[in-house]
Amino acid sequence: MGENMTFATNLSRPKLQYHPNAYDFIFEALQQAQEIYSRPVSDLPEQEEAHVSGQELLEGVRILALKQFGLMTLTVFKQWGVHSTKDFGKMVFEMIEHGRMRKTENDRLEDFVDIFDFQQEFDTSYIIDTSEVFTRSPA
Repeated sequence: MGENMTFATNLSRPKLQYHPNAYDFIFEALQQAQEIYSRPVSDLPEQEEAHVSGQELLEGVRILALKQFGLMTLTVFKQWGVHSTKDFGKMVFEMIEHGRMRKTENDRLEDFVDIFDFQQEFDTSYIIDTSEVFTRSPA
């Protein structure tokens, strides 16, 4: 059958609500959050101490987005169909449904709602570091 996907094959795969890159990004942001909050980085469901809250995950999203995309973050997120922090929560719960992430009994979609404003964080408050731009390097 080779590498070609058939219509039936596509039916067996879960339909994603967001761009596939957004899901890859959320896993990278999870690792970022685990590092920020000194949690072990693990994919094993039984490792409860690796768990981060919705707000902690969104801090990982914020930091990683600024590192990877800078002022282009809003454009990238828009291309992915992500318009608010709630969209990241929807992605997380979609992945939980498909067994790709886990949750605790305390995790709720509401944990992701209105945590920060994209326009404020990724545009208005964005600071370009020019501290090293005008320094002279030794000749």
